[in-house]
Amino acid sequence: MSNSSWDRRRGAVAVGYDEAGNSPQVLAQGYGEFAERIIAQARAHDIYVHDAPELVGLLMQLNPDDYIPEHVKEVLVELLMWLKDVADDDTSGEDL
Repeated sequence: MSNSSWDRRRGAVAVGYDEAGNSPQVLAQGYGEFAERIIAQARAHDIYVHDAPELVGLLMQLNPDDYIPEHVKEVLVELLMWLKDVADDDTSGEDL
């Protein structure tokens, strides 16, 4: 498989919290068909799905069950807060 084919494959990473709710961790990750299954399962359970290839690439460097490193967690939290604000603005009927 060429690098360009590999780069175009869709990836997905499921992120959640451990049972104690202490820190986010990688729950599942994969490329291609497995990524599509992760996304489908998330949507089937009304779990937010965000398409961010750069973030997926960063999180793919971790292993399942790994906790998200603090510096990555900060970026993830900022992104999710921004997305929530955008979604709130969108549902209020205001133009962006």
